[in-house]
Amino acid sequence: MLLTLPVPPVREVPSDDRRPPHDRKAPMPANAPASGPTSTYDQAPVIRLAPGHQAWSGDAAWRRLADEVRVRGARVVLVDTYPGTDVAGVRAALGAALPGATVVDVEDEAALAPEQIEALVGPDLTDDRVFGVMSHRRLRDLYDTGRLEATAARVRAADGPVVVVGWGAALLPVEPDCLVLADLARWEIQQRQRAGAPGWRADDADADALRKVKRGYFLEWRVADRHKREIFDALDYVLDANPPVDAMTLVEAETVRAGLRQAVRQPFRVVPFFDPGVWGGHWMRDRFGLPGDGKYAWCFDCVPEENSLLLQVGGTTVELPAMDLVLMEPRDLLGERTYARFGAEFPIRFDFLDTVDGQNLSLQVHPLTDYIYRTFGMAYTQDESYYLLDATDDAVVYLGLRTGVDPDAMLEALAAAESGGPAFEAEDFVNTFPARRHDHFLIPAGTVHASGAGSMVLEISATPYLFTFKMWDWGRVGLDGRPRPIHLEHAAANIQWSRDTAWTRENLVGRVEQVAAGDGWVEERTGLHELEFIEVRRHWFTGTVRHDTRGTVDVLNLVQGDEAVVESPDGSFEPFVVHYAETFIVPAAVGAYTVRPHGPGVGQRLATVKASVRGTQVDRPA
Repeated sequence: MLLTLPVPPVREVPSDDRRPPHDRKAPMPANAPASGPTSTYDQAPVIRLAPGHQAWSGDAAWRRLADEVRVRGARVVLVDTYPGTDVAGVRAALGAALPGATVVDVEDEAALAPEQIEALVGPDLTDDRVFGVMSHRRLRDLYDTGRLEATAARVRAADGPVVVVGWGAALLPVEPDCLVLADLARWEIQQRQRAGAPGWRADDADADALRKVKRGYFLEWRVADRHKREIFDALDYVLDANPPVDAMTLVEAETVRAGLRQAVRQPFRVVPFFDPGVWGGHWMRDRFGLPGDGKYAWCFDCVPEENSLLLQVGGTTVELPAMDLVLMEPRDLLGERTYARFGAEFPIRFDFLDTVDGQNLSLQVHPLTDYIYRTFGMAYTQDESYYLLDATDDAVVYLGLRTGVDPDAMLEALAAAESGGPAFEAEDFVNTFPARRHDHFLIPAGTVHASGAGSMVLEISATPYLFTFKMWDWGRVGLDGRPRPIHLEHAAANIQWSRDTAWTRENLVGRVEQVAAGDGWVEERTGLHELEFIEVRRHWFTGTVRHDTRGTVDVLNLVQGDEAVVESPDGSFEPFVVHYAETFIVPAAVGAYTVRPHGPGVGQRLATVKASVRGTQVDRPA
């Protein structure tokens, strides 16, 4: 049944309230967000491996690799590196640990020259500051075959041990005695690039961060992940290359494989990361205990393409890209049907957008599926939704177009504002709906939208996260002092002008339907829209709620209550404790699981939201 909930009215803005919305300061504390639990949010969740595994850090890591030569007789050691790794540092550390060995940098020896690479990949990278085209190149395309052969011949002819280092070491046509992967998380790569590191063999050290991310997203990370999948099963060791060289950690590849196998048989969390933004707020800083006194805009707490996994190996923590789990264990993680639809891609994204005591997000739209495929080579699009974890009394969401809007007039006003003319009066063209705690606004691709100031949003969406076409950014510049990129032409090609006030009210606002209830729990469907592939269910509970992945991956967040515990009815995994606002993943292979109040959550009314891929569930026998 459809609950008869009041639909928030369209906000009418009085004529004297036409200041840019980001200039409006929410009065504090009278207009503070509704009171909620102060989270014991875990910023470094780990997956604890059973005893029997070992890790070596710092000098011990390099000594362990040296032992492969001195003790185990390895003559050829290949250390393949993810792009962004400190190759020079790794090379120097190995040279110091093995003073009698020949150390070869495969990139210097055999990779194409930077200008050759630019000529080859330029059409994929484009001149745009943000967007490129998804590359289908292989790493071998970036190397000179003849020079690879010549380098391999020198390696084979060498009198003593040889260590080959660099992205592409495993391309050498030699039989290694020991194969190592130096792995690196994408978030760490981005931090290094912001500090001045260039892209792989690119003359872009001084380029702005957006262009560097574009190169990684559309080219380097795609090529690197294909290469990683090709060599992963043959690895002997994995080197955690996220810390500085003197703190890198080495583990046997079987330890990593065991950690990934364990992860897909239990609930787990990826490592969240937080980032400032020009529109950012202070809710996350205050509730999560984040460092500094600045404002954070984003938290990415379930974007496996970007996030890390932490494996606890004895007393040592090993950081791996969470994407390794998607690439190496896709069937158990995603389920057969979801894997059949998306391949080794994690299709669901949870992240936070914090505008409490901050500013409006840019007015934006996301591409339709056909457009994102034709234009950028992406197989599915950035459908999304806003779930309100918290909000000030006057918070609003910009969503859909006002009835009667003239497309030409709106586009002309946007173009004029972008070129330095009068500011764009968003409320003249776009609906604004009051936003309250636990409201869920649905945003299928093609819908004009923005989160207004004063909101703490849990964004539940499809994973393609780069494809935001900004139309108006309230006249701001970014934290780097540069104007934030506007893509009005892309936006105009995707805006669905028929999504007016009536359509938006009926389809995207207040769509809550109770679907089941039991002793101490109620289940509701809160979205998403029928055009989107994600199904979202909310459970209110004071007792135990039974869940089942039914053959697909579930992503959940504890949106109300201090603490809950996730348990296996048959003891297949250890009890897994989650805290307020933490996102956690339940792999398809888990099957049945329960969630109930725990610790300080006992006696409270708790709530989770759960997202899964619609139409991939497998019916279980009664």
